[in-house]
Amino acid sequence: MKIMVVGGGGREHAIIKSLKKNKDITEIYALPGNGGITKDATCVNIGAKDIPAITDFAIKNSIDFAVVAPDDPLVLGAVDALEEKGIPCFGPEKKAAIIEGSKVFSKNLMKKYNIPTAQYEVFSKAEDAIKYLETAEIPIVVKADGLALGKGVIIANTRDEAISAVKEIMENKMFGDSGNNIVIEEFLTGPEVSVLCFTDGKCVKPMVSSMDHKRALDNDEGLNTGGMGTIAPNPYYTEDIARVCMDTIFIPTINAMNSENRTFKGCLYFGLMLTPKGPKVIEYNCRFGDPETQVVLPLLESDLLTIMKACRNGTLEDTEVKFANKNAACVVMASEGYPKSYKSGFQIKVDPDFAGELYIAGAKLEDDKILTAGGRVLGVVATGETLKGAIDNAYNEVKKVSFDNAFYRKDIGKRALSKEENTIYGL
Repeated sequence: MKIMVVGGGGREHAIIKSLKKNKDITEIYALPGNGGITKDATCVNIGAKDIPAITDFAIKNSIDFAVVAPDDPLVLGAVDALEEKGIPCFGPEKKAAIIEGSKVFSKNLMKKYNIPTAQYEVFSKAEDAIKYLETAEIPIVVKADGLALGKGVIIANTRDEAISAVKEIMENKMFGDSGNNIVIEEFLTGPEVSVLCFTDGKCVKPMVSSMDHKRALDNDEGLNTGGMGTIAPNPYYTEDIARVCMDTIFIPTINAMNSENRTFKGCLYFGLMLTPKGPKVIEYNCRFGDPETQVVLPLLESDLLTIMKACRNGTLEDTEVKFANKNAACVVMASEGYPKSYKSGFQIKVDPDFAGELYIAGAKLEDDKILTAGGRVLGVVATGETLKGAIDNAYNEVKKVSFDNAFYRKDIGKRALSKEENTIYGL
């Protein structure tokens, strides 16, 4: 069986490694993949947004099943194009992917169907947004409407910062056309939780919860990034909270999309804030999160391809989705200077006794050597019977990976561990 995975980062590497466990799969192609993925898949130099070329490749190579992983091709309609040519796909159609493609759409959807989220206003003119900010409660959140590589959200702690954010997004076009419209919403407080869910448009089966670490530096300082590490499961996400989320957020969202004739099939990512007033949606993603996927999939005991097919075929209710009763931790190793400017081209070296999972995000292959070629270079993942064990194991494995100008956070999972300790001691 031939599989095609569209995308080329750490998330795609994790998906590919999980798919490889299925013995029926004879070939996996990654479009475009990266130098570090070459050991696990055949990388093809076709960009993830080049939908005509992707479709043409799938037809010519008799692809049996395709996985479209990143947001851009999903929002652009890659699944529609492939399915139209008879290539079965995992991922939402274009009309459903809008749930991530437009924050204005998703906020209006939540408002219409009473799905808990932050209060908000939508603006298409900078002057109107700035006028609104003159009396708005601070801190406040400013979001570009469209896709922005996960960086289109600015938390403004002062009025001047908020006004500056509006100007940068709407006038200076720091995110291009994604900032033609913006959402300004109230600042919520509480622990953040990421929950990825498999869905066939009828049934929802959540994966293990996780906690992302967005800031570049320890103690949640520094600039926002695509994610510097994750742990799973998230100790703040209790069974009681999970039930509330299923009843008030997950199922209502799927039903809302069906009511709008935008049935969602694939992986729907819920970014949640556990506020004093209950769980609320911060954001939706129309695909696996990165680096959440890197800690969730190593815990999956069921067959990923079987689940993906069930999501497409509408048979998820009858399909096993089982996760190990263990913990996982991912530490992202990045290039010094990320998320701003950084140097690349350094060889990635891995000790022979490396025992974790290595998911490569930004690398190229030259003369049989894997060289750095991105800001977030790779994720080191380990599991453990306890959260502390998983974190300790991950950091032990980090010591076995090296490249010039590497940096990583030393406190991945620290907040989660403090929550666990407080729970143990009844605090």
